[in-house]
Amino acid sequence: MAADPTRGPDFRWETPLWTQGLVRVAGVDEVGRGPLAGPVVAVAVILPPGWAPVGLDDSKRLTPQQREALAEVLCANAVDWGLGSAEPDEIDRINIRRATLAAMARAVAKLQSAPQYLLVDGRDLPDPLPCPARAVVKGDATSVAIAAASVLAKVARDALMRDLADRYPGYGWEHNMGYPTAQHRQALRERGVTPCHRRSFGPVRQALEML
Repeated sequence: MAADPTRGPDFRWETPLWTQGLVRVAGVDEVGRGPLAGPVVAVAVILPPGWAPVGLDDSKRLTPQQREALAEVLCANAVDWGLGSAEPDEIDRINIRRATLAAMARAVAKLQSAPQYLLVDGRDLPDPLPCPARAVVKGDATSVAIAAASVLAKVARDALMRDLADRYPGYGWEHNMGYPTAQHRQALRERGVTPCHRRSFGPVRQALEML
């Protein structure tokens, strides 16, 4: 099945699974591959078959206020959801791709309701997994379950980065969420590297070399 992200998330991936009796379909997505600081965060979420909140979309297409409102509705109505993460030291040790897959596997492991099938955003599947799974390119723009996971992961990570911004002021994490904005890069040069930075990422590595 070809993914058409212009249609927006719907049940195109979930419906064939439901018709096979696989009602506990979990969507899995991550946020935070690109930032210079903070963890990569993943969420696995199981929604009631056929249910989606009004306005659900890929988290990148939504405003912070829309994501917060949707996250509240999702948490109240989801069958189950779990969160997993990988911290900067692990990202530096095993690389961001492998750390992302590890965070996804941890999110799935947090589910209390055993999933029967997983729809995972991207090209790769984490390992180990407790059930059959499919990788869906642009899944956050085409699958309701994956879009829901993307919203929950984004809201959770943004909240975490705001907390870290209070502990390490001056890097603008409350606004840039750790991404390599001009402000963040300048703060790296002027303030140095924090324990929350990913030392294997180019701008952070360069800042360390200036010490």
